[in-house]
Amino acid sequence: MTDCVFCGIVSGVSPAHVVYSDDDVIAFLDLSPITRGHTLVVPRKHSSGLADLDPEIGGKMFGAGQRIAGAMRSSAIGADGVNLAMNDGRAASQTVFHSHLHVVPRHAGDKLTFAKGFLTRRAGDLESTAAVLRSALESQS
Repeated sequence: MTDCVFCGIVSGVSPAHVVYSDDDVIAFLDLSPITRGHTLVVPRKHSSGLADLDPEIGGKMFGAGQRIAGAMRSSAIGADGVNLAMNDGRAASQTVFHSHLHVVPRHAGDKLTFAKGFLTRRAGDLESTAAVLRSALESQS
C-alpha cells in the first residue's frame, strides 16, 4: 500500500525507532507514546484490521508483544504491568489503518499519569528508549 505510513516503515522508506524485527512482524516505538516505551507491533504484510489479518500473523504479533512486554519489565523501563491493545476500526479509535498491536508499559499507581499520557503524548528520548528495549530483548535470547 503506497500511502500507508506503517508500510513505509516496513519497507525502510520511512524512519522508525525499531526495537524488534523478524520475517513476519516489525515493532517500533510510537511517535506519540502514552508512556515511555509504548511500542507498536505491525505485520510486514499490509492488513487494514482484524477482518483481513491472517490469524497466524496475528499470533506472531501477539508473540512479539509478549517478548517486548518482558523486555519492558526487565529493563530500565521498569514496567510493573503491560497493556496489549488493538484498535479495530474508526469507531474503536484506530487512526492508522494497518493492523497494529499497542504494547504499553504500566507502573503501579500510574492511573493519573497514564490518563494524562493520552492527552499529552510526548515522545521523550525515543532513541535511548529503543536502545534499552533492544538490549533487553537481546538478553532474552
